[in-house]
Amino acid sequence: MQKFANPTRFLRLQSAIQPWVVAATIVLFAAGLYSGLVMAPPDYQQGETVRIMFVHVPAAWLALMIYSIMALSSAVAIVFRHPLADLAAKTAAPIGAAFTFLALATGSLWGKPMWGAWWVWDAGLTSMFVLFLLYLGYIAVWQAIEDPARGALIARIVALVGFINIPIIKFSVDWWNSLHQPASVFRIDGPAIHSSILIPLLIMATAYTMLFLALHLSAMRAEINARKLRQMELAHVGSS
Repeated sequence: MQKFANPTRFLRLQSAIQPWVVAATIVLFAAGLYSGLVMAPPDYQQGETVRIMFVHVPAAWLALMIYSIMALSSAVAIVFRHPLADLAAKTAAPIGAAFTFLALATGSLWGKPMWGAWWVWDAGLTSMFVLFLLYLGYIAVWQAIEDPARGALIARIVALVGFINIPIIKFSVDWWNSLHQPASVFRIDGPAIHSSILIPLLIMATAYTMLFLALHLSAMRAEINARKLRQMELAHVGSS
């Protein structure tokens, strides 16, 4: 990873892989949406509303994954002083917040016909809402603190402390009485759902992941260029 610590080298890598990532995102979304919304059969209990799963579940997975990436990047910034680690966490946060909001919104749409309510203070829903607040808090730290070094330090602490919420979300259905069904994909005994649902779901999850990668690479490029511009402005002010 150290060889990509040089921003110029990272930008070259980003330019090379970005078109392929975007193309893969488009193909996977087309395949996932068609197989999930058209080809997959309706559920014997939930009927057509089960199709919300193909939007909701990958969004929830990505919300957890992106925050985990932020926490890992923050740890790398502390331990190895990698110059792009804080930048990776900072640029991932708005994308993660968007996925978390999508998970909450689609979960509410799914909950109304299933539970009879748009929102309940279920353990899984509550901990996911806390995750959304953590994302917003992390973003606010960067925007509120003018000193980049101090802002980065506080942002690292927020990311690492907030990571405690990730296993709470993951295992809330097992630890407390929950309206959510237990894990049905990532289980020791193997997936508990039929392949006609599982395959489109995994395709959509991969599409979401590629979308995140495309957005994240673009956001990192924009942030690197913005930092270069600020450095040039400061150098110009200092020389004048």
